[in-house]
Amino acid sequence: MDARRTVEAVWRIESARLVAFLARVTQDVGLAEEAAQEAFVCALEQWPQRGVPRNPGAWLTTVAKRRAIDLIRREHVRDRKYARLAADLLAPGPEAGGTADSELLSLVFVACHPVLSRESRAALALRLVGGLSTEEIARAFLVPAATMGQRISRAKRTLAEAQVPFEVPGDEELPTRLSAVLEVVYLVFNEGYSGTSGEEWIRRDLAEDAMRLGRILAGLMPREPEVHGLVALMELQASRFRVRTGPDGEPVLLQHQDRSRWDRTLVTHGLASLARAKGAGRPLGPYTVQAAIAACHARARRFEDTDWEAIIALYDALAQLAPSPVVELNRAVALLHADGPQAALEALDAIREDPRMARYHLLGAVRGDVLLCLGRHAEAAEELERAAGVAPTTRERTLLMERAAAAISASPAG
Repeated sequence: MDARRTVEAVWRIESARLVAFLARVTQDVGLAEEAAQEAFVCALEQWPQRGVPRNPGAWLTTVAKRRAIDLIRREHVRDRKYARLAADLLAPGPEAGGTADSELLSLVFVACHPVLSRESRAALALRLVGGLSTEEIARAFLVPAATMGQRISRAKRTLAEAQVPFEVPGDEELPTRLSAVLEVVYLVFNEGYSGTSGEEWIRRDLAEDAMRLGRILAGLMPREPEVHGLVALMELQASRFRVRTGPDGEPVLLQHQDRSRWDRTLVTHGLASLARAKGAGRPLGPYTVQAAIAACHARARRFEDTDWEAIIALYDALAQLAPSPVVELNRAVALLHADGPQAALEALDAIREDPRMARYHLLGAVRGDVLLCLGRHAEAAEELERAAGVAPTTRERTLLMERAAAAISASPAG
């Protein structure tokens, strides 16, 4: 069991770099991922019996390159691709530093190529860069796993048929390609910030991968404010990691967090990135507006000191830039603290029938809290129980059921 956990941990760390390295060598993202996956399967089969290699990443790289040669042979494509990969077996695999980062950045741009639909770009990047399973990505997009598997397979075939080069776009094309990449980077961050499945609510490895990619992009496009806005947003949110869970891994909500334990270094870096975004002299984009909201929380030494009016104004601006029921949900939270529970309930009920929110557990979680504030304990308990039924992680389900039980106990009938 320990060996299996080691394999899974190494895969989380190494998979994106491994796929990026193989994709650069073979110029075939689909083949690269298949070879990497086969190496992962070999590790699952061999490491429990033979022990974990001294250098797990190098072991996976060697096996994956050999698997890639086997796949190419199987397809009877023995020309330049075969020669390139065979020669590369004598060379080192993914390395730390600039070359590996460049390969990883190329992988992101390929996964977000405009020949793919928006949904396919996000799904493929979460698969290739984030290392998520098809089931995890399906949950993130609220679609069946089989549908997501087909979407990812078609995306890889599209890239191969379109002969998309494995490279970072040139200067002329780069700005137009950036928006899709930023979207994907933030999706990867969010999967780490609030996991979509399993036992864990937070997966710091994914969030840190996303922040690293964001910083690479910031270095690549230092004059693009939205890149700095996204970096600011991720760093300000990540500053809360160490207090977002309790001793037993249970979620700790914002109002109950010990703000003295927030990572002040990340807060400082995030605020500096936000200043760079604002200092560009251009209209603020959605990531920069969200970073400004996160900055309102970061600057408040206590929850009670939060400037909720400023946050509402920023959510109003965000609703114009990127309208979404999730934006309206977050605005309703700010309304709860600024104008009271009745105003918040009205805002929540305005989006309650939106089909996109049907399985979004945070709507029920927030609405349950608002109903508690109004003294409607029985309704709150029902809302929290429904939210628990669609919550994506075990930790969140447990927390919501505990809150539902507390609501029942607090009601006169309870």
